[in-house]
Amino acid sequence: MAKADVTRLSLPRDFRIVTGTALDPLELAELRAKAMRPSLEAAGRFDPDRVRRRFLDHFDAEATAAFYAGQDLAGFIVVRQMPDHLYLDHLYIAPEQQGAGLGAQIIRSVQEQMAEPTGQEIRLIALTGSPAGRFYQRAGFMQTGSDGIDDSYSWHPMSRDSRGNLG
Repeated sequence: MAKADVTRLSLPRDFRIVTGTALDPLELAELRAKAMRPSLEAAGRFDPDRVRRRFLDHFDAEATAAFYAGQDLAGFIVVRQMPDHLYLDHLYIAPEQQGAGLGAQIIRSVQEQMAEPTGQEIRLIALTGSPAGRFYQRAGFMQTGSDGIDDSYSWHPMSRDSRGNLG
């Protein structure tokens, strides 16, 4: 099975993308813990070691792209190629970068440069009740299920309306 090509993502010009062996998995795991902390604390489930370990145990440099503003890690994404879809395994934006549109631009880039050319659905999960669910719904993802801990979402290129808007 081919890898999802995270090097194709487009970013605002003030950011640069780093992939492959140049990535520092410990730095990414730390950002994940920092970004997830508020949602996990609200759910009564924050364990910083577990948050880091869950990422590091499955780290795949080829499926990961990190975004830097100068020397500062602004966020990262992990997109895995599955047999019949793309799986958005991780998308984290540094708290100080949130709300400025970086995450929305990254999602649009995944949709436009990775999913649309191949007609592939994008699937993901987000912690139930977290702001991430609302973020993905604004990007056109539909909730497809929930196990009470995580909500499942999907987006298909055909979900764009005739004007090209997310719908």
